[in-house]
Amino acid sequence: FIALGPHSGKLAVIVNVVDQNRLLVDGPCSGVPRVIVNLKQVQLTKFSVPVAVGARTGVVKRKWDKETLTEKWAETSWAKKIEAKAKKAQLTDFDRFRLIKLKQKRRLIINRELKKLQKETRKA
Repeated sequence: FIALGPHSGKLAVIVNVVDQNRLLVDGPCSGVPRVIVNLKQVQLTKFSVPVAVGARTGVVKRKWDKETLTEKWAETSWAKKIEAKAKKAQLTDFDRFRLIKLKQKRRLIINRELKKLQKETRKA
């Protein structure tokens, strides 16, 4: 996962280690070209794609599809958090207002039910 730089927020496969600070990555299915990135810009995930050192883009794409990496990534809580954050950033001022009002209504319903339950436990 590339966290910083022009390709931030996208998945990529580490193809080779250039030196102790730089990696050669390739993400043919996520829109990341074959590029060298700094090690500090990358966060490792639990997924791995078994490719040889220096594998070409076509090989990486075939292995990526075989492992169904995009679908597996979409199911993780990490990806869901990123998607939710992006969705929240796209809200307009009125959407944020409506969200606040809906949360207030939900809180009101929950508190009412909680008070009912607390009264029942006191009586019993």
